[in-house]
Amino acid sequence: MDQFDKSDMQVHVTLLGWLYIAGHAIFLLVGICGFLFLRGIGGIAGDPIATRVLTLIGTLGATFFTILSLPGFLAGFGLLKRESWARILALILAFLNLVNFPFGTALGIYAFFVLLQREASEYFT
Repeated sequence: MDQFDKSDMQVHVTLLGWLYIAGHAIFLLVGICGFLFLRGIGGIAGDPIATRVLTLIGTLGATFFTILSLPGFLAGFGLLKRESWARILALILAFLNLVNFPFGTALGIYAFFVLLQREASEYFT
């Protein structure tokens, strides 16, 4: 692997932190938009049962996407603050993101590239 110096590591970890925050903000936005879309369709339908069912499905979807986004926000903010636990959390999320093609895969590979450098363990101490 390439050797990073301290300033390179700071740039890469900061960028990675913001990528985690931005990527998981998109998850949160998808959940909110899905909720609003389903609730709107239920309102347009005019059927009270359809409105309740679609609102429930939208709420469950929004809750699911919110729960998915929270670890990414936590990892992103932790990386920006140079917390040692954030490196471990970011690596776990990077592994899980590999199946989220294409953006999650790219983020996961970049996270592995940055956080598995020897200098990364020194950077987070």
